[in-house]
Amino acid sequence: MKVVIVGGGIGGMSLALSLCAAGLADIDVYESAPAVRELGVGINVLPHAVRELAELGLQDELSRIGVPTADYTYYSRHGQQIWREPLGIAAGYRWPQLSIHRGELLGVLHRAVLKRLGPGRIHTNHQLSRFGNRDDGGIWAEFIGRDAAGVAARAEADLLVGCDGIHSTVRNALYPKGDPLRWNGVLMWRGVSQAAPFLSGRSMVNIGSSKRRTVVYPISLVPDQRNGSLINWVATCQVSTSGMPPQDWTNLAERERVVETFADFTFDFLDVVQLIRDADVIYQYPMVDKDPLPSWNFGRTTLLGDAAHPMHPVGGNGASQAILDARVLARELASRQTIESALSAYDSQRRPATAAIAQSNRKAGPHRCQDLVEERAPDGFNDILDVMTRQELEGIADDYKLTTGSEIDRLNNRESLSVPSSVESRPEPDASSAP
Repeated sequence: MKVVIVGGGIGGMSLALSLCAAGLADIDVYESAPAVRELGVGINVLPHAVRELAELGLQDELSRIGVPTADYTYYSRHGQQIWREPLGIAAGYRWPQLSIHRGELLGVLHRAVLKRLGPGRIHTNHQLSRFGNRDDGGIWAEFIGRDAAGVAARAEADLLVGCDGIHSTVRNALYPKGDPLRWNGVLMWRGVSQAAPFLSGRSMVNIGSSKRRTVVYPISLVPDQRNGSLINWVATCQVSTSGMPPQDWTNLAERERVVETFADFTFDFLDVVQLIRDADVIYQYPMVDKDPLPSWNFGRTTLLGDAAHPMHPVGGNGASQAILDARVLARELASRQTIESALSAYDSQRRPATAAIAQSNRKAGPHRCQDLVEERAPDGFNDILDVMTRQELEGIADDYKLTTGSEIDRLNNRESLSVPSSVESRPEPDASSAP
């Protein structure tokens, strides 16, 4: 079976590795950028995704460069603790939660694809221009270079997977009548700063509410003696519901605007204002998502990751869900008798699950405890239990774990998504099974 992957980001590279591990090695990855570059800021890879990367043989390398986050604390905008819980191994998972630079994670995936599939399988500077069905039931796709001077390549395949992000060309072609970005009026500012370790040194903190919030965590394990740890931070602010700013992560923010917005976020455990001042650059992006789709299944074409389910960055599930998509799709392709039945099974498992997460994230997901505190005690509190019961706090945290499939016992004990070695690679597709 020949597979074309459109997009060489975290989802696309995870799919290439997952297909290879499942015994399907005729894979080509087409990336529109001129090179696979290790860009971006920090992200979290949650235990349910770390498990999948571990089963792909990548945990040791990732653990050398990522931080095994140990605890997560929610604070009000006054710096008062609302809720604290352990994370990863400390919480009882068999796998850690890793806070890591997005570019370094992509670098690990990219190098593994190069090693396992060969450099000739990754095609950079290839922007998908159009694709369609062949008479024999397969797929064709044409790509152009950045200069758009003509067709750079034409690919013939049995399956095409759109892993090309929130502005997916594949998704736009499948839903040509309109599938707009939805902006909730929140601006996000992101940066990375050198600073002294805070709290446990492996802590993640979330301060504020949906009106103004900062999420901060280290992404380098060993502090530099002169400059401190590498600290990732994201600051969000509700600004409007009209006039959406550019959706481009290269868009830079005005530092003083961010400082002014969070001028009172200086606490005894963390100086957020100083982090903002110390960042080399600050990126600005509107918090957007899209409505869940009625189907990802188009016979010999499907979607994965942000192309399939762009969601608000709440709970750290964006990259993690793309990794899970990749593993499930690879397993179904390796174990089903036809591509069509594999895509149907993939759609039925992953589309409802990710739609539920996207909808929960729109309602602040696990961050709802902060909004309730802001509503009930805007001037602060003496004891959090005067504002919220422990049952409420635990319920919010547990509900999100249930929605994301990351309850500790469920994850630790569920069946592996790896394809057993006894399962033969699926036979080549029969043209008679084409839609």
